[in-house]
Amino acid sequence: MDAAGWEQQGCQLCEREHYAAAIAAFDRAIAGDPTFSKAWNSRGNALSGLKRFAEALAAYDRAVLMQPNYHQAWFNRGLLLTEMMAYGTALECFDRAIDLHPDPCYLHARETVWLNQKLTPFLVY
Repeated sequence: MDAAGWEQQGCQLCEREHYAAAIAAFDRAIAGDPTFSKAWNSRGNALSGLKRFAEALAAYDRAVLMQPNYHQAWFNRGLLLTEMMAYGTALECFDRAIDLHPDPCYLHARETVWLNQKLTPFLVY
């Protein structure tokens, strides 16, 4: 199977929440093509599903390093940073994704993060 086939298999495994198996498939895709930014992005999604945030962030970083105009990777990076409550950096990622592709989903995510960022100081832990 080629890199695209492994990436597709990994995405199917992610859809079924078999994240560890998906990561193995994405690793096979990346071994076949280390510059395959879609596989790096998808690997980040699987790692995020396992709450392995540092590794997920590194995977998204690789995806956008190799393909700076990859709006989905910028969006996914923003989602991860939102989950990590790194709202300022998440907003930067959403802005980058929106600049590249003004998807309404991206706009909504940015507005939600902006609101969370404003409300966070008022939350009692």
